[in-house]
Formats: sequence, C-alpha cells, structure tokens
Amino acid sequence: MARTDDTTLHKTLGATPPNLVDLGATRRTFSWSQARAALGASPGGGLNIADVAVHRHARGARAQHVALRCLDRRGGRRDLDYRELSAHSNRFANVLAQLGVGPGDVVAGLAGRIPELYVAALGTLTHRAVFSPMFAAFGPEPIRTRLQRGHAKVLVTTARLYARKIAEIRAGLPELAHVLVVTEDEPLPEGALDLRALLAAASDHYDIGATDPEMPALLHFTSGTTGTPKGAVHVHGAVVAHHCTGRFALDLHDDDVFWCTADPGWVTGTSYGIIAPLTCGVTMIVDEGEFDAQRWYQTLAAERVTVWYTAPTAIRMLMKAGAALAAEHDLSALRFVASVGEPLDPEAVRWGARALGLPIHDNWWQTETGGIMIANYAALDIKPGSMGQPLPGIEAAIVRRVGERIEVVDAPDTEGELALRPGWPSMFRAYLGDAARYDACFVDGWYLSGDLARRDADGYFWFVGRADDVIKSAGHLIGPFEVESALLEHPAVAEAAAIGMPDAIAGAVVKAFVALRAGHERSPELLRELMAFARKRLGPAVAPREIAFIDALPKTRSGKIMRRLLKARELGLPEGDTSTLEEFG
Repeated sequence: MARTDDTTLHKTLGATPPNLVDLGATRRTFSWSQARAALGASPGGGLNIADVAVHRHARGARAQHVALRCLDRRGGRRDLDYRELSAHSNRFANVLAQLGVGPGDVVAGLAGRIPELYVAALGTLTHRAVFSPMFAAFGPEPIRTRLQRGHAKVLVTTARLYARKIAEIRAGLPELAHVLVVTEDEPLPEGALDLRALLAAASDHYDIGATDPEMPALLHFTSGTTGTPKGAVHVHGAVVAHHCTGRFALDLHDDDVFWCTADPGWVTGTSYGIIAPLTCGVTMIVDEGEFDAQRWYQTLAAERVTVWYTAPTAIRMLMKAGAALAAEHDLSALRFVASVGEPLDPEAVRWGARALGLPIHDNWWQTETGGIMIANYAALDIKPGSMGQPLPGIEAAIVRRVGERIEVVDAPDTEGELALRPGWPSMFRAYLGDAARYDACFVDGWYLSGDLARRDADGYFWFVGRADDVIKSAGHLIGPFEVESALLEHPAVAEAAAIGMPDAIAGAVVKAFVALRAGHERSPELLRELMAFARKRLGPAVAPREIAFIDALPKTRSGKIMRRLLKARELGLPEGDTSTLEEFG
C-alpha cells in the first residue's frame, strides 16, 4: 500500500520553552491522580469544571487578567477578566436556582459566539447542572431531537434564533420549562425570559456545592450524519484532561492569547474553546463573525494571537485565498498553530510553514474521548500527515478483532483499528439512554474508536479512515484520506474526496472528486494530468480509476466530508438512505 509522505519537519524551539519537551520522560512520571491533585479541591469539595476554569483564578493573582476578549460582528470589542467572568457565571447559576433548576438538570445552549453563551455554559457547570451545546446553524428538527433526547429543562438562545427555529417546535417540547433569550433590537418572544434582565437582577455570589468528579457535566451530541445522534455524557473530572492536554497538546502558557475558531456548538468549541484555555488562565479570543480570510488574518495580527487552534476546512480555505494574503499581515506573535476536526493533509502542514512561518500541528480525538489523545506537540518533529504520538497518560494501540478478543498489532505500518486503554478523565461515561451502544465500544479492555490507522516504527500514528469509509479493492484496503492527501498536493486542487464504487472484478474501485483552486479551469487535459499525478504518487493499485470535478464537497455542519452522500448520489440512492452502501467498501 502506498504511504503518505512522511518527510520530517524538524522543530526549531523558540524562546518560550514548551510545556512538553521529552514525551518519554514525562510519560514515565505522569499520572492522572497527580494531575488531579495539582488542581486542588473545589469549594465544598470534589472537583467542579467551572471552578477550575474560572473561579479559582478569580480568587487568585489572575483575577484581573483578561479571560474573554469578545469581538462582535460590527467591530465592537468587550473584555471580561477572570473576576468579572466569575461574577457573571455566578449570576447565571443563581438564575438557574431561582427557576427551580437543580444539579443534574440539562441546560442547552443554542447561540453563536456571544458572551452570554459562555456565561451560560460556565454558570450551568457552577450550579452542577449539565450543559449541552448545540450548533446554531441546525434546523428545527435536529434541535428538537437533541432537546428531546437530552430532556433539556432550559434553553439559552437569541431572539432571532428563537423566531426562526424554536417557536414552531416549542409546543412539542413539554420538558423544556424555560427559554432564556438574548435580545438586541427584537421584542422579547412570548413565553421567553429576558436573560440579560435576569442576570442583572441576580446576585454575583454563589457557593458551589460538593461536586463529585463523576457527576455528569456535559452532554455532547454527535453530528448524526448517519443514524440517530448519540448523546455522549462527560463528567466534571474531565477537566483534568482538558487542562493537561491544553498544556501538552496546545502548549498553552499563562500569558498566551489563544484563539479556537471552533463553533461552541461542537465538542471542540467547548473542550478547547471554553474549558481548557481558561483552566490555563490565558486570554481567549471569542469572535462572533464567521469565516472570512481577511478578517481572520486581521484578528490574528491585531490581537497578537500566540496559539491558534483551527480546522482543516478553514486551512484549505486560507490556502485557496493564497499565501500573499497572509504576507500582508504581521503574524509574528504566532508561535503555535494546531488543527482538529478531520485529518490534516501533508500539503496543509507544509503550507503553514511557508505562509505562516509555522507548520500546522495535527492531533486526534473524538467526541467520546472528550479531549486530545494523540498529538504533534510543540517539541515533536512533525511528519506531515501524521496524527503524532499519544500524550502522557494515554495508551494507544493498533488492534484487530479475533472473535470476541482483541489482538494488539505490534508490527509497524500495519493497518488496524485505533484503540485506547480506558481510564483517562475525559472519557465519556455513557451514551444517553443507550447502554448497549456504549458497552459495544469496549472490548477486552480497550476502547475501540472505529478509526483505522497505522503506527510507524518511530511511534507516530497515521490515520487511514473510518472503518466504514475504507475502500476494499482487489484485496487492498485503501483509506480515502490517503488518496485525498495525494490529490491535494496538486497545485490545481483545493479540495478532494474519495469513495469506493462497485466493480465486478475488483469488488470496488476508487473514484475521486476534486474542487479546483481559483484560476484553474476544468478541462480534459487537466483531468488526464490529475489521473497521472495520482498514479505517480499512489501507484496503480491505490490511485483513483476515475476523477470528477465538483464545485464544492458536501460536508457536515462541522466541516467533515460526507463521503456517504457522494456515494449515495453516484449510486442513485436516496440521499437520506445509506443503509445499502457498506457492501461497496
């Protein structure tokens, strides 16, 4: 099987020493219990996420350090220091208490990157209720499904979103007792409560009750691109992993200015867009605006962002805009750039080194893991296309199923399923209301991720594909990511996706779809060039048999390529029915 280019990018360490310099040495001394003890106990006992993230800083030397720097769509800017953020979070906790919301009740958030959403998340955790974020771009039906499955008692949203998405489904949500609304120029919707007025009237003092680290704190729903969305339950003790991975994988230092571009409706936007950076006491950029290459570069430059965590889809859009745009801005404050959401192709890593002056560090984790498990950390030499190496406290392996048992694959560069030893603090504790589905994730002492990968002789892990995305062709197992990465190295290709199509002889063959960069036109000549380019890079057994041009790839709301939708379209199946696709690999 052809291999992804693993030419190493050697790291040149700057003046700021990385938090993790020697993985082997740290791994030998690291323990989750010691990491937990270092955070101390929360008031009342136990461990509370909001206390670790905000309130303990408000009681200490960082009380007046800026916690949130909020940039609105109109160019406005509002700073909240840790003392102010703590006070606002306490006010929200008191609002919940006044409304009869108790510990363990679910509070859902449906809003963009506005200060009130962050206050609601932290206030909910302060009160020991469960925060469940939702993506504001969802339509009414996925919102209704998540509110129902989560048994949400409170919803925090905006007047505009309420009018567009909640009003029509409110009557069918009898468990939803209260809707707290943020208004601008709009009237307060009938049956809703004015959140800003409630906060203004509430006390900014709140005594956090004893918080068992195993107490539920977060409810994250998967994107639900196939089947019913799963509700992954995480506990307050997860904050230990959030903090450690923020230090190790994102190399956060106390005086960093950190920007995570992930939407707060997804797990990344909560774990690393709220919790982890605040536990590290940094200043966090919260930008209400959506993606715009010029605005993003201006924000990086004007706010002197030092650590930037973004997504491969956004990186590809920046690549499409051209390196010249990046060169127009002073990005000298940046010292670390990381990516998450889907695998980062090698060309994007190298583009970062050319355009930003820094390679982009990929890492791997899932909604279920709650935090980063495998990463290219700051002091690690990067092999472009690799996920990196497991962080301290994480035991990862390549495994295969042998009957009811799991067999660890020791041979380097052998593909199998990526598995983790359970026991890290942010590991999900349940799929809400689906114990059988949860139990099926654990076999023979391993958590099975459903991702296929390989580990090389140096201990780096390489993503191959989701188990149900891998293409089986004439005895070869072909990961779509490998094909896509090769095509993305061609200067005409902005985006690529690969799927398996049925073939009478081979069982399945690879078909690829490419979206072109600006300045390149579709033509038979370019198509032949791309076919030859792929065959040279991948070899005839792996290269696509067919390539088609496409204006844009179908993606989930979180930016992941929907290969199954492409496959359904090609096979003439209803786009909502992918149940017959597995037989084609």
